[in-house]
Amino acid sequence: MNSRTNDLLDIRPEIPSATVTIQTSADERFQNITLRPVIKLQNDLFIEVFKNYIRKHKNAFYELSVEKKMLFVENAIQKDIKFRNSLKGMIIGQFTIEEYDMYIQNSSALNKRMMNLVIDRLKEQVQLFEYQVA
Repeated sequence: MNSRTNDLLDIRPEIPSATVTIQTSADERFQNITLRPVIKLQNDLFIEVFKNYIRKHKNAFYELSVEKKMLFVENAIQKDIKFRNSLKGMIIGQFTIEEYDMYIQNSSALNKRMMNLVIDRLKEQVQLFEYQVA
């Protein structure tokens, strides 16, 4: 393995609950071995990026109920193509060459898994998006 591959793999957090068995599908294997660790690694960046997204949308998020905040998170990622592509880039940029080769073989299904993981992660941390006076 080259230096970049080793460096990328070394900085990823381990996720003991992300198990892989012989019966695990290729997409689920990729999700558990690559996507979950990369998304966990990038979590702090995702938080800041989403805070910036809220600011760019005139802070309307802060006035919403918890349920509507959850919908805001989903809609931001599912419907705002530029924002979604930006998040995908933050994840794909952490792939090794081998992982990227696997990703491009089924990118559509893996993109869906990727964005669902990010949505879930942001929703679980919605309390971090409370209005703060600068």
